[in-house]
Amino acid sequence: LPMAFRDVNARRHIGLQQLSSLASTGRTFLGPMKSHKFIVDETTNQSTLICSAVRLIESLDLTSAVGQLLNETIQAQNKEFKTGMSTLLFLVGAWSNAVVECLQQNVPVPAIVSVMSEGLNSCCERIQCLQIPVHDVKRELCSSKVRPKDFESKTGQVGHDGLTNPWNLLCFQRDISATEEGIPINSCSHQGDDCNFNKCLVSPLAGFGSVASVKAVSDKSSSVLSGSGVTASSCITWKLTHSRHFSTPGKSCFSSQQGNFQGYPSGPSADLCGCCGLGHLAMALSHGNQTSVKLLQSIAAYQQERAECSGSSQINIAEIVTCCVLGLPESYSCVSPGFVTLVSPEQATVIKHFADKPLRILLMDGDLTEQYRHLGFNRPRNVRTILEHPNAQGARAGDMWLSRMSDILMNFEVNLVLVKGNVCKNFMERCMASRILVIGCVARDVLRAFGAATGAQAVTYLSQLNASCIGNGAWAELWKASDGRAVDLGELIPARISAGGILLLTAVLTTALPSKAQLLEDQFWTLLYRLHHALKDGKVFPGGGAVELLCLSNIQALAERPGRPGNDKAVRELPIPWLAEYKSIVLQALASGWKQYLSVVLCNTAKASSELEAGASVDQHLQKAAACGSPSAYVLEEFRRGGVLRGGSDPFPDQVTDLKVCDNVVAKKEAWRRALDLVLLVLQTDAEIITGPKRNEILNSPVSSEFMFL
Repeated sequence: LPMAFRDVNARRHIGLQQLSSLASTGRTFLGPMKSHKFIVDETTNQSTLICSAVRLIESLDLTSAVGQLLNETIQAQNKEFKTGMSTLLFLVGAWSNAVVECLQQNVPVPAIVSVMSEGLNSCCERIQCLQIPVHDVKRELCSSKVRPKDFESKTGQVGHDGLTNPWNLLCFQRDISATEEGIPINSCSHQGDDCNFNKCLVSPLAGFGSVASVKAVSDKSSSVLSGSGVTASSCITWKLTHSRHFSTPGKSCFSSQQGNFQGYPSGPSADLCGCCGLGHLAMALSHGNQTSVKLLQSIAAYQQERAECSGSSQINIAEIVTCCVLGLPESYSCVSPGFVTLVSPEQATVIKHFADKPLRILLMDGDLTEQYRHLGFNRPRNVRTILEHPNAQGARAGDMWLSRMSDILMNFEVNLVLVKGNVCKNFMERCMASRILVIGCVARDVLRAFGAATGAQAVTYLSQLNASCIGNGAWAELWKASDGRAVDLGELIPARISAGGILLLTAVLTTALPSKAQLLEDQFWTLLYRLHHALKDGKVFPGGGAVELLCLSNIQALAERPGRPGNDKAVRELPIPWLAEYKSIVLQALASGWKQYLSVVLCNTAKASSELEAGASVDQHLQKAAACGSPSAYVLEEFRRGGVLRGGSDPFPDQVTDLKVCDNVVAKKEAWRRALDLVLLVLQTDAEIITGPKRNEILNSPVSSEFMFL
């Protein structure tokens, strides 16, 4: 085959330039104030709204080798963490530009690879001191959060946004003292650069006052911010001494209603709202996405209620599915127990006929079609099957299969069939005529949940069906909105299928804009996985630019520290005078990625008019951190005050609490590593060889002079 050869490792590395160009398309995805993009399909003229790097990369025409590598890197991050892809995409572009600048200064490739790798490893070790244990998130994040004025309005009634809102209770600690007589509420004073925190204890009250009474008491106890050495002291503590919203455990239960869920009882060893730790953590990880936070709080409350308030802070993702309902405002989004899915009007008619009737359910792990064969089934080679079942009566092909399968379902009195794969359209129509509801494309986790709740056993073929495979106790109904009315949107109608004791929740995402459905679903799953990984790691990073700022401070210290930059043999063989010069250049290139990251986020959130102004602000923070003597203590103090990116609008303007932002630990570090690994991989390629029948196309292209034809 004709081949073309192009040198890509000149001072202007073509591969790195391609990476930078592709990554620049995702700059507006950084920060809580993301700018969305419309992706238009030229063939169908349909548009989709996106704000994630994954959807962007999926929509680009990545025909080059570099583009495919970038796609594989982002997909790997998405598959493992479902978060951090926008950071990865941006750093790929920033570090690609930085490495090109190093090449233009004649820095050897081995020096770039070794110094940048060692610098990243050093930063990952340095930022470990910033990790906040999940069980300490409330203590670390709440400082002067709840104010007395939020509890009592001018009319003497409790304010709507105060403790009467059950979701505002999420800001309290999980510790409950049966002997305490009041509820301490932080009101920490600022003394210089001291970081003042105090522990909030939720405790039962004996009285049932009609209004809330608040008093201030002195608390001389101090606490230490983990990993920082910053001490909290001299805090003013407010105590809520009388309120009709709390009572002694065992005599009364706190109850609330959010969406389709009821309240959750409290006890001496349980949270008042059942999910206060998770709720506060979810809000810190949401980065301003309030809709998903409310859904996630409902999920956490439901799952912890099911666990009888055992205190387990885990979210079971396998028990959660989503359903997008078009035509309703986003305020109708809620969480419903069971399985909510969209059905046709004909299927909705069958569901109406059921009318609270207990259903016999069948689960199928595969397609419900005549041609389906399970994985591993191999037909004889070099044999073409014309007809498997000769029909002497001359009936239409497939009719015998349809009749036989329908008879099987009717003989076993099956009312409901959930199928993992596709369903034959003709077979579904025949089943609806017999008032049998068949739902296709059902997730495997949904099948498992119904199997556990009804006793049904999944089969691959209907011919395998026997009485022991049929489950009992399922039911189906049309899904109702929060105001109690059924929703009929024409082409597709939401329906809810459930069973007694089923461990399955559906997050129903409503929107009036079809192009926004995918966006809402992506945002929900991103937050869900952030919370999942935070609980799995057992710790989180402070957000607001705290981690990146400490990395920049660490890079400055490394650049000033004498010694060889890395352990690579090729670097050790370089002349000693070169090392000091290369070390500073390469480390500054590494630091430029994080500095650009902070600058772009500041610009995206309108907290800086230009990247130049944002960069100057970051430099001021670095100078203050160096003058402080303990950069980590300075960074944590800035986090307590709102972070490096503080100022401007609050992502939670309607909340009583002044929430801080948190990030996942492992996901963030892996996004950094994957970004740098990709850049260094492309850096170390010295040629691009194109094979195939594209000789004339390359010859006629503007870049033909760059190729040498073999």
